[in-house]
Amino acid sequence: MARTLIVEADGGSRGNPGPAGYGAVVLDPETGEALAEAAEFIGTATNNVAEYKGLVAGLRAAHALDPQACVRVRMDSKLVVEQMSGRWKIKHPDMKPLAAEARSVFPPDRVTYEWIPRAQNKHADRLANEAMDAGKIGKQWEPRDSRAALATASAPARSAAARAADEAAEAADAAPSAPPAGWGAPDLGPPATFVLLRHGETALTPEKRFSGSGGTDPELSAAGRRQAEATAAALAARGTIQAVVSSPLRRCRETAEAVAARLGLEVRIEEGLRETDFGAWEGLTFAEVRERFPEDLDAWLGSARVAPTGGGESFAAVARRVCRRPRQAPRPVRGQDGAAGHACDTGQDAGPAGAGRPAGVAVPDGALRGIALRGRLLLRRQRLGAAAERHLTSAVAGRPVCPHICGSGASRTPAASPPYA
Repeated sequence: MARTLIVEADGGSRGNPGPAGYGAVVLDPETGEALAEAAEFIGTATNNVAEYKGLVAGLRAAHALDPQACVRVRMDSKLVVEQMSGRWKIKHPDMKPLAAEARSVFPPDRVTYEWIPRAQNKHADRLANEAMDAGKIGKQWEPRDSRAALATASAPARSAAARAADEAAEAADAAPSAPPAGWGAPDLGPPATFVLLRHGETALTPEKRFSGSGGTDPELSAAGRRQAEATAAALAARGTIQAVVSSPLRRCRETAEAVAARLGLEVRIEEGLRETDFGAWEGLTFAEVRERFPEDLDAWLGSARVAPTGGGESFAAVARRVCRRPRQAPRPVRGQDGAAGHACDTGQDAGPAGAGRPAGVAVPDGALRGIALRGRLLLRRQRLGAAAERHLTSAVAGRPVCPHICGSGASRTPAASPPYA
């Protein structure tokens, strides 16, 4: 029977892109003993590139120990695990050759991939940080200088039986249980957070014209493209975004694509997150609507259930559409991050209010108004948490999380002002 080895790998970038390094350790699956370590400072790179390089180094270290071994790779990067497992496509040009290199070390049928929380990947994480620390002073990591094994060896090695018992206990904890009586909620672990990101400007934005899903679907203006690129840089600096979701409208797709290109991710389109259809008001200014349809406008401003003239959507209808979306899309992955356009998505909040928590970034427009009306219900369905609600509230109140992308009214409640482009 072929020997089994465990490879744990990690990578990091202080700036994303910035000074980067990786770490990898090969473990005995029975004793937990570290059989080999690898780490390297790789200069300026992104988190994802560093993670892939850590994977390659870990696989090569395992191959040096036993070329015939079966390998279980464990990483806290959802992106690398899903891409190497074949469930996600690899589009970023920097990662394609690294993924191909990783696949060449062992036959694919002898390597499996498993996502683990960051807390369970401390050894590789410590090695990556040791490599970056060495690079900071102009040196390379040396095995003799490593303290990673000592830092992660405070707990004694557990037997296979002990680990099996732990896994059984975790499975029992994961079984569904009746909700507690009263207002109290069970501990759901680290909360996920939606960061709502406004798309960039279009030609209609400075003219303050209604621009919904029933209009001309304008592209980003030059200013809007600059805003999208600035936002992409800001999200890259977070270092933990793992998914991007967008409304189908062009301005949102272009904003989301700018973010995704910077992060080496794909954009998934969610039809339900499109902007409100403003009917006969599309392309008109607020003053023009007031002049042509005064009674309809007053009724619309007075109730979220009233639709614009000519068969548009009410905000209540948008809210129902948006709140249906979480049941159709994949659930957030705790410990991972995401980004989105006109949309919602999932990931890990690296900001001060939610360091290390699952988070998400969204570019909503019409979806934002739906969340504004029924946001608390949406949050509970997604089992987010206080951090998510804080981010959501700040966006709805007109204080966007990321200042690079903010509209001229869409982040306010319907009665306060109309939603412009």
